[in-house]
Amino acid sequence: MCRVGAGENFLLDGGDLSTMISGPSPSDSRQLDENGKPMYRNRRNISAPDRVLLSAFREISQMGEHLNLPKSISDHANLLFKQVHETKNLRGRSNDAVSTACLYMACRQEGVPRTFKEVCAVSRVSKKEIGKVFKKILKILETNVQSVTVEDFMSRFCGNLNLNITVQRVANVVARRALNLNLVAGRSPVSVAAAAIYMAAYALGYRKEKREIGDVAGCAEATITCTYRAMHLRANELFPEDVKLAIRPEELPL
Repeated sequence: MCRVGAGENFLLDGGDLSTMISGPSPSDSRQLDENGKPMYRNRRNISAPDRVLLSAFREISQMGEHLNLPKSISDHANLLFKQVHETKNLRGRSNDAVSTACLYMACRQEGVPRTFKEVCAVSRVSKKEIGKVFKKILKILETNVQSVTVEDFMSRFCGNLNLNITVQRVANVVARRALNLNLVAGRSPVSVAAAAIYMAAYALGYRKEKREIGDVAGCAEATITCTYRAMHLRANELFPEDVKLAIRPEELPL
């Protein structure tokens, strides 16, 4: 008898799904295929805890694919889920919520940020529930995540909007100076990035609607407008001096 099959998942506690090749038994002709060769038969020996882990790992993998995340992020999220699951401190909470929170945390810790809204959009659980679970996981694992910055999103947002590197560079400067001037205090990095992209693109002659930017950034058009207006007050102080603009800052629309 020989065993073949996929490699063992070392995050699982016990049994795995293995494939066995068994010789024919005189009492069971079904073990032979139509050509008279031994047939494969699957043997499932998966413990209840491992079934929970496998279900979560599948969910994390599917969400990761929807978000175009590298496999390393999903692997990290799998490890986080296992660590949380073993503490048994989140009993009664939806495993889908825990899976989603772990994926979001893995993105933050691995430096491949996705907005909270983006991650929640591929989950079957409400943002409110995921947010609660995320905060609990931080306490359970006694860990933290670095704060996201405007720069974390700028490259991806500009790329998805088909804006060139010049727009991206100017938008980064605009956002950074707006933050330094305390024009956007209390606003999320996502809304600041979106407003800075709108302002930079417009000034450089690339017209992008706020709605289009909002769709990419996962940010409401009204939120972008409010943030943009706060920045517009001192627009002439936000742009880099070495870039030729198509529209002067003071001529930007409100």
